[in-house]
Amino acid sequence: MQIVTCTEEDIPVLFQLYDVATAYQKQMGVRHWLGFERSLVETEIRENRQWKILENGQIACVFVVTWQDPLIWKEKDRDPAIYLHRIATNPQFRGGQYVKHIVAWAQQYAKANGKQFVRLDTHSGNEKLNTYYVSCGFTYLGVFPLDNVRELPAHYHQGSFSLFELKIP
Repeated sequence: MQIVTCTEEDIPVLFQLYDVATAYQKQMGVRHWLGFERSLVETEIRENRQWKILENGQIACVFVVTWQDPLIWKEKDRDPAIYLHRIATNPQFRGGQYVKHIVAWAQQYAKANGKQFVRLDTHSGNEKLNTYYVSCGFTYLGVFPLDNVRELPAHYHQGSFSLFELKIP
């Protein structure tokens, strides 16, 4: 297993994984992603914030790291943290516990960059996913409404979100 940054050549696979993840979210009967702008993904790749997990040369999972997230985390965004977004697993690799691998990697990455927290969010109401994130080491902070969502991807425009954080030891 190898965790490396994505390249422009990965963009078609990234969007395939987002589509598959969205279909899975719909199938599970939970709120789902509503698509992402290609320009957003291109920017994340240029800034070396879009990551992939490779297994034998195949993309098994992808995720994004951000250094700030004030629209979601509000005043807590002042804390030294990294934020994980858009974790999507290739269905051929489902069950590989990739979030746990991402968490282990993110703890080291955060520590190396002087951060004290790893954080993530998800739509509220998905208890199975909440339980999984807690099993990965995150503390569930509760459900929070979002205020200024115009600059966020479309799935943030409705509903509330569950927030999770992991303090770096």
